[in-house]
Amino acid sequence: MTEPSGTRPARQRRAERLFGAPAEPSAPRPARVRPGAPRSLRWAAVVVGIEAAAIAVGALVLLWLTFTSTADSLGRALAEVVMVGAGAALLAVAAVGLWRVSAWARGPVIVLQLLLAALAYTTAFEAGQPLIGVPVLVLVATELYLLATPEARLAYLES
Repeated sequence: MTEPSGTRPARQRRAERLFGAPAEPSAPRPARVRPGAPRSLRWAAVVVGIEAAAIAVGALVLLWLTFTSTADSLGRALAEVVMVGAGAALLAVAAVGLWRVSAWARGPVIVLQLLLAALAYTTAFEAGQPLIGVPVLVLVATELYLLATPEARLAYLES
């Protein structure tokens, strides 16, 4: 038994009755126009990238020290290495976000800069290591200045 050429088989009609007709394909999404990043925001991304690279090197040094010395707790020492490495990875991802003028990137960068400032102040003045703490404080001040410039703030209002 053959069905007329213009009708659908009974199975398809039953499925359409139970579940509804298939959806039509949607229109293609319009291309997202990304504003060009201003010069200060590009420099801010570079500074964050430098910080991320320096912290990654610090994580490798901590890992080397963990395996070559006698740590009180190997688990805690490895956890510290993982935390420092995660901070470096977060800064690297945020640097890419700043370069692309992504709205999510500015907040984590500012929070991490404030944390780095507290750590650098403690390192420079309370721990007596100004050769480590003062350059970090200079990088933090530079980063916060670059993010506070009018063109950097306006770039986020336009995106």
